[in-house]
Amino acid sequence: MQSTNKEARLLLAIEAFQKDKKLSIRKAAQLYNIPRTTISHRMDGLTPRTETRANCHKITQLEEKVIVEYILDMDRRGFPPKIKGVEDMANYILESRNAKKVGKLWAHRFVKRHTELKTRFSRVYDFQRALCEDPKLLEEWFRLVSNMQAKYGILDCDFYNFDETGFMMGIISAAMVVTDAERRGRGKAVQPGNREWATAIICGNGEGETIPPFLVVQGQIHLSNWYTETDFPADWAIKPTSNGWTNNETGLEWLKHFDKHTIHRRKGKYRMLVLDRYESHKSISFQSYCKANDIIYIRLPLYSSHLTQPLDVGCFSVLKRSYGCQIDGFIKVHINHISKIEFFIAFKAAYQESITVQNMKAGFRGAGLIPFNPEAVLSKLDIRIHTPTPPPFDLDLWISQTLHNPTEAPSQSTLVKSRISRHQSSSPTPIFKTVLALAKGTERLAYENTLLNAENRILRKANEALSKHRRTKKLNYSKKKYLLDKKLWIYYLNKRLIFRFNATSVKMGGILMGKHLLVDAVVSVESQVIIQELVKSI
Repeated sequence: MQSTNKEARLLLAIEAFQKDKKLSIRKAAQLYNIPRTTISHRMDGLTPRTETRANCHKITQLEEKVIVEYILDMDRRGFPPKIKGVEDMANYILESRNAKKVGKLWAHRFVKRHTELKTRFSRVYDFQRALCEDPKLLEEWFRLVSNMQAKYGILDCDFYNFDETGFMMGIISAAMVVTDAERRGRGKAVQPGNREWATAIICGNGEGETIPPFLVVQGQIHLSNWYTETDFPADWAIKPTSNGWTNNETGLEWLKHFDKHTIHRRKGKYRMLVLDRYESHKSISFQSYCKANDIIYIRLPLYSSHLTQPLDVGCFSVLKRSYGCQIDGFIKVHINHISKIEFFIAFKAAYQESITVQNMKAGFRGAGLIPFNPEAVLSKLDIRIHTPTPPPFDLDLWISQTLHNPTEAPSQSTLVKSRISRHQSSSPTPIFKTVLALAKGTERLAYENTLLNAENRILRKANEALSKHRRTKKLNYSKKKYLLDKKLWIYYLNKRLIFRFNATSVKMGGILMGKHLLVDAVVSVESQVIIQELVKSI
């Protein structure tokens, strides 16, 4: 603020001196409290210190400009660099001219100097999601939905979405808590910690109506206390499986559950189901049942459920948060192990609190389905993976300027040649400016090439490692035959890993042996005894 006031007083002093011919520089300096030499230097054209770049900078202004544009380009493509990555860019450029590396805080100061850049926490973003969040793909999805609704006369009350979500029974989600103001670090919340898996299949329509949930838990048979101790609604379904996950059989059972609870409430001939691409939804039996019972199903685009699936958009996050609150209530009364009984009680309360008419309608509205509004989804897309191409330009309208890409170089060189050919006794200044712009452009492209070469080296190194992994011969050991060399035998014996094998198939040191196993001297006596005992036991 002080430097700003001084600059303002300096400008006023210069203006007063220029307007009043009787006013001297010394007098103007006294009136505006500015050093006389400062006014003289500014009037002589000296650049102010605030606008002068210090000589201590290792990176030139042109190099910094190249780095800024490279960062912005990476950000537009969905790969914003970290602070360490910015530091590496500068070091690659310095390495190309054998200069020392930048300091530890250079990257932080670099970002502060450039207002077009800003540091912020990145959001983890799956590459496949970014690849599939193409506006064209999602526009095709919305066209499909619109066409199917028109073709089969689907009403809002007959337009359903169903999805499944998993629960680890004793795990709760992070939440905002109130702690001691002097406490350091994040607050800690105790959780039961048991990780038995359960799956909830939930379904609702565009008018906010739902069908009873279908729960899949780990187990072999139904237990009576699941129903007697939980006050479970009679129309809610429970399906025990070996791991608590869904499979083809479970998918078909749920479809029959859906048909049972929606066939009498439908207003049109057809019901339409929007569903994810789980394997349990692709079975022949699932498809045949849909066809036989006038159920039209359409699958969501790959990796797009966070945008296009109503339950993901409006309900599941609320359900998980509410479930965590219910488990937290159990912990407060010292219930430290969550069994299926506690899970059913907690899930029932969380379901009734979160899967409401308002939330279901909000999910369909946020997914752009009811009311039909594709822009509700398309407007959220901010990253599209693509290969950037240089913008086209008209060669005939070229004017002298610093080059920004290789395709501009011929135009600049043509301009230089034409000016040289026209130059006779005129001033050479325009030619010098054009050549200077050409030199700066060449320098700029050289810096960009340095960054691209560094990126290429990193990619090539990663590709070589991947290629080596793919070229490695993978041996397939069957249950009856093991082909082991001497070093591998020693490794297994030293680790005390004893397993059954067919002695006629064991190859050590290149010699095929039967039940008489020849042991090398490098193997310990204890290991020799183990080997002989293994052979005798076959």
